[in-house]
Amino acid sequence: MPQWMRRQLQRAFSGKDVRQIRLLNSCWFLYLEKHGGRPE
Repeated sequence: MPQWMRRQLQRAFSGKDVRQIRLLNSCWFLYLEKHGGRPE
């Protein structure tokens, strides 16, 4: 997972921003689909 995405997820979880967490989760799975499903 890219470092920028980790930071955003940490911020969203610490702020309990459910909308942001869902958005980042969707982005992460889209990223995995486009890059062959290889989590880093």
